[in-house]
Amino acid sequence: MTDDRKKSDEMKANLDDLSARVSAAREANEPKESRGFREATTYGIATRLVAELVAGILVGVLFGWYLDQWLNTKPWLMIILIMIGAAAGIMNVMRAAKQLAPSNTYNEDDD
Repeated sequence: MTDDRKKSDEMKANLDDLSARVSAAREANEPKESRGFREATTYGIATRLVAELVAGILVGVLFGWYLDQWLNTKPWLMIILIMIGAAAGIMNVMRAAKQLAPSNTYNEDDD
């Protein structure tokens, strides 16, 4: 009977140790507070913003060229759609930059 009690105590100690290690691992894996940046580096941020702008312009060029070919309105639709694509690209860059900005600003008066 003492062997069973000894094994039970050992199992309880092992479970308590396991529980403590799991709790420590969960704490270590909790997301840390960020400063608003969701990307690893500033290079990644710059690449995303440039891609947003270029994508808008590229879509305008491609649709404009295709519609000009189809409707025989060279180069007017391409010019118009390039401007619309550039405006859409700029709006996307502004939206993406707003998402990357820190949500809570630091104020010296808060100290």
